[in-house]
Amino acid sequence: MSSLLSTSSSISRKKYDVFLSFRGEDNRKNFADHLYDALKRSGIITFRDDPKLEVGEEIAPELFKAIQQSWCSVIIFSETDAFSGWCLEELAEIVQQKNVNGHKVFPIFYDVDPSDLRKQKEKVGEDFAEHEERYKEDKDKIQKWRNALTEVANIKGWHLHNRHESAFIGDIVKNISANLCQTVTGQFWAILQNPNGPLTNPFHIKPQNNPIPITKNHLQPN
Repeated sequence: MSSLLSTSSSISRKKYDVFLSFRGEDNRKNFADHLYDALKRSGIITFRDDPKLEVGEEIAPELFKAIQQSWCSVIIFSETDAFSGWCLEELAEIVQQKNVNGHKVFPIFYDVDPSDLRKQKEKVGEDFAEHEERYKEDKDKIQKWRNALTEVANIKGWHLHNRHESAFIGDIVKNISANLCQTVTGQFWAILQNPNGPLTNPFHIKPQNNPIPITKNHLQPN
């Protein structure tokens, strides 16, 4: 499986396998840091933002680019999240990439109920009330943020449910690895079947006059 993962970014022409999205300094130093390390140790190329890019309300261009250059986004939601304009703009860009370019989205609900995010009440509601006051002249922006949060909260994700974090992180990494391998296998099989087709052919496979029939079973990892 590791050999398949090592070619994932090459096949899709994406710079990263995963864009790791989270909020809060506590998260950065604890769960998000542990997940990032586990992904990296598994050979999954992961982008984690630099705190310096988070200054201000507007999302840094580097983050837009990183999202666009990633195969998927893993979004961590926790009960202590503060939804700044910067965080919501990042979320909206992830949803935009999902709907337009097939970018995969995997939410993690860390001690938070997704229904609370969908309803946008309590702490989330307070954050949105501040944004509505700040952006009185840009109601479309607020609605875009609300729609993005609701859409991601409706995606089936992973729930901590009082589990040990190490086992929880292990399951997440295995699931992402399996999804990546499935994608790589499917694309590799399509390239072998049609080297001159629309998919990028990073292996420079040349078409033959009488090719040997290939099935997906030939591409299963050992």
